[in-house]
Amino acid sequence: MDKDFRYYFQHPWSRLVVAYLVIFFNFLIFAEDPVSHSQTEANVIVVGNCFSFVTNKYPEGGGWRFLKVFLWLLAILTGLIAGKFLFHQRLFGQLLRLKMFREDHGSWMTMFFSTILFLFIFSHIYNLFLIMAGNMSAYIITDFMGIRNENFMKVAAVGTWMGDFVTAWMVTDMMLQDKPYPDWGKSARAFWKKGNIRIILFWTVLFTLTSVVVLVITTDWISWDKLNRGFLPSDEVSRAFLASFILVFDLLIVMQDWEFPHFMGDVEVNLPGLPSAHMQFKVPYFQKIFKEEYHIHITGKWFNYGIIFLVLILDLNMWKNQIFYKPHEYGQYIGPGQKIYTVKDSESLKDLNRTKLSWEWRSNNTNPLTNRTYAEGDMFLHSRFTGSSLDVKCLAFIPSLLAFALFGFFIWFFGRFQKTDQGMENLDKSYTRMKRKSPSDMGMTRENTQVLVEEPLSFQEPHLVSIKSDLSEIVFNSSLLTSENLNAQLNEQDSPLQPVPESSVPKSNPVT
Repeated sequence: MDKDFRYYFQHPWSRLVVAYLVIFFNFLIFAEDPVSHSQTEANVIVVGNCFSFVTNKYPEGGGWRFLKVFLWLLAILTGLIAGKFLFHQRLFGQLLRLKMFREDHGSWMTMFFSTILFLFIFSHIYNLFLIMAGNMSAYIITDFMGIRNENFMKVAAVGTWMGDFVTAWMVTDMMLQDKPYPDWGKSARAFWKKGNIRIILFWTVLFTLTSVVVLVITTDWISWDKLNRGFLPSDEVSRAFLASFILVFDLLIVMQDWEFPHFMGDVEVNLPGLPSAHMQFKVPYFQKIFKEEYHIHITGKWFNYGIIFLVLILDLNMWKNQIFYKPHEYGQYIGPGQKIYTVKDSESLKDLNRTKLSWEWRSNNTNPLTNRTYAEGDMFLHSRFTGSSLDVKCLAFIPSLLAFALFGFFIWFFGRFQKTDQGMENLDKSYTRMKRKSPSDMGMTRENTQVLVEEPLSFQEPHLVSIKSDLSEIVFNSSLLTSENLNAQLNEQDSPLQPVPESSVPKSNPVT
């Protein structure tokens, strides 16, 4: 490999630094974000509607409860079907011709996001029934989730930790198993490949660190404001840029993959903590519904990057909080030195009165329950709010916008099948059929198989690769020849392949 920009961009050290910096940045923004201490109700665009639709705001009547459960179950079913056949197969596979979504690759992630979309749509359909019934405004589904921001942010912090750690570990696993950079980490690779060391280390480190992380986050055992004592306090602009760079790093993890943007290489990524590169689950077999018996196939690479896109949802919400943050909307106010104070007593949070949510009022009025000023009972944060305009804060979106644009550019120009290649993305079936003939059944074995490379008639035409056995022959365009396509072609045949006429295959020397 030439030592160009791509060599250094995808170098193991670059990938490891990016993967582990994301973990640090997510912890840092959780600690600095004033929303993490807010006692008001959490609201998340779209996701909040889905959460509230499924988990809370159930009316008293049994009929209304049945309607609500029926609608969100129908939304999930519709989302799964639409995600598989409409978005994955039609949009990504046939219309956009994206290589990373060939066959059934990435279908589960597509179905997940499609389910969120249809839960959001059906929640508004449910709201229409409530509006038509009248006097049901208390049960209207909104983006408010029914839990406090403090609790939601703790759950989000644990979730991002799990996602970021698994991602970083899989990047580490890839660096220590693959060989595009053979001179890097020779001793570490030798140690990593001994027995089940990687599996033991994964579960040991995951269990130990996750226990510590959950303990620290949920119990407030360590207070960040007491720990850093105001060292380099953040304001809303710096927090917005930090959230923006977290989004950039999330996308960089995907773009630094050696097979980006097509993901069509032969390198298989082992699942974290497991000795295999994929998992298969047997689907219950109903002969009246399914003609054949199927397995659900999950690959290590899509498992990894699916987690990244789930974490991306939480990071986008964090970015939104920083850009549009206003202290009074989160039960907070500004004190001396532009420091943020969080209101703790529930009475002051009932109506979010801006007069009562001010330093002047809370420092000069006494709480009759404690005989101390209201400000003394509030939580002091070293994080600051300077009142910067929305235009200034939106500058933080520029790095993320550039990263998303670059991500889309590479996929559009380098990660799509050409129109002449249409159909190649559907050679394989991601659901494995139970009754298929192996290559040896087709008359192809290592001993009787010969591979020939045929010279093109013109410079512009690609080479043709002929795979010939005693009973059959397959001719492939060299630019489309991958192990996936070859296995698919072999497995799709129900009878021995018919020999190609001798005149159609020019003679050439076998490749050894």
